[in-house]
Amino acid sequence: MSEPGGRANRRCGARLAVAGLVVVAVVAAGCVSADESVTQGSTTPASSASSGTSITEPVPGPTTGGQASPAALRWEPCDGGFECATLAVPVDHERPDGPTLDLGVVRQPAGDADRRIGSLLMNPGGPGGSAVEFVEGVAPGLPAPLRDRFDIVGFDPRGVGRSDALDCHARVRAMYVADPTIEDPADRAALLRTSTAFVRDCERRYRDLLPHLGTRDVARDMDLLRQALGEEKLTYVGLSYGTSIGQVYADLFPTRVRAMVLDGVVDLATPGVAGAEVQATGFERALDNFAADCRRRSSCPIAADPEGAVERVMAAAERSPIPARHAGEPAGPGLVTLALVQAMYSESLWAPLAEGVAAALDGDASVLVRLADSYLGVASFEIYFAVSCLDSAWPEPDALLAAAEAAARSAPHFGEAIVTDYVRCSLWPTRPQPLRPPEAQGSPAILVVSTTGDPATPYESGVAVAKQLPRGVLLTNEGEGHTVVVEGKACIDDAVVPYLVDLEVPEPNTRC
Repeated sequence: MSEPGGRANRRCGARLAVAGLVVVAVVAAGCVSADESVTQGSTTPASSASSGTSITEPVPGPTTGGQASPAALRWEPCDGGFECATLAVPVDHERPDGPTLDLGVVRQPAGDADRRIGSLLMNPGGPGGSAVEFVEGVAPGLPAPLRDRFDIVGFDPRGVGRSDALDCHARVRAMYVADPTIEDPADRAALLRTSTAFVRDCERRYRDLLPHLGTRDVARDMDLLRQALGEEKLTYVGLSYGTSIGQVYADLFPTRVRAMVLDGVVDLATPGVAGAEVQATGFERALDNFAADCRRRSSCPIAADPEGAVERVMAAAERSPIPARHAGEPAGPGLVTLALVQAMYSESLWAPLAEGVAAALDGDASVLVRLADSYLGVASFEIYFAVSCLDSAWPEPDALLAAAEAAARSAPHFGEAIVTDYVRCSLWPTRPQPLRPPEAQGSPAILVVSTTGDPATPYESGVAVAKQLPRGVLLTNEGEGHTVVVEGKACIDDAVVPYLVDLEVPEPNTRC
């Protein structure tokens, strides 16, 4: 299960994460949908790119340090009170005078212009989450000191949303309906057949662009945006996969960081299959917490044996898809697994999950299919895999499926399915460009927020990254769910806001 989306999905849609990158979907009130209001310039398609991604021929200009100097942003009113612009960045940062891509950017100007500090960039995760939609959804409700003192800025990473979103997802549903646990040759054949069709479609449409979609490219884009915004240094909040972008930025440009918050942290020291296995243990922990909560509540319809009920539904789906009278199709093992993973991202989904499991035991999996459909509703799988398959090295399909089977021993409900998801990376056509843990020598203190019950990026990952950074400061959130910053938890915001505004670093190992 990949999780293209990040926290934008929790507020604006749905999705689930796997390689420890993202957040899932909960349809949330107050999410603003971004209309397409950025005017694109005339473009010339690359030789092998589809018409879905526009690549602009270069305009000669000055360079600084090997990078093209970005042009000043031209802001225009958009989306009911925001301002939008586009930033041209090189497709290949090693060829700064080569073809460019246009990135969509949005901002909410600082409320107190006389006391403005600068720009606060935010990214909700993914890979595949739209920072434009995220900022438009959360900026009006941020704590007043942030709204008053900063322009709140988001940019859609290359290949996402308003930044020439990739579009090769026609086969995604079939790919996830396929059984992610391999019991026989037919399961294996269906998994590889649907995965290969998806990968070939993306390769056919975006062959020339695929090598230039990794996190290093996004971090370099973010530095060009910093310059275009006129900021000497970067102030940044990254959530989920956004923490990968932040770590890579701090590694590449440590002295250009003013302040950085990383929440729901991906540990770049455990890449690829190892990272997927770590994440699977996080989902197992979340399922244990769900079961314990269910047993405590007399209203929970499966309180007598939550784990057993979940396992009976999974076994029933393996035998034969469970009918779903009020949904589009019956629930086989793929859709049941998606429903379970999705519900682990937020306590708000635990009650619907329990009701869905109880109903499925009575022969109606409609609730579970709807949970799975919310996962499938955000079309960002292509960029999720385009980034994930570049950022880590992956084994050949047979070796990966063997690792997935082994993962089930330590994570019996999620291990095989989560590792199996990355068979798409075993088939991916682009040579990996593996990331490394950040060294970030010369950076200021970086605030690392980690939640004890986080299913997607387990607590231990945040602890590890805080130690890897030369000046990492750990802030522990005791609770459930994936990411917590600017969600209204007072003791978290009481630490994060003074850090961002006044550079007041909380005491190391503070717990909320």
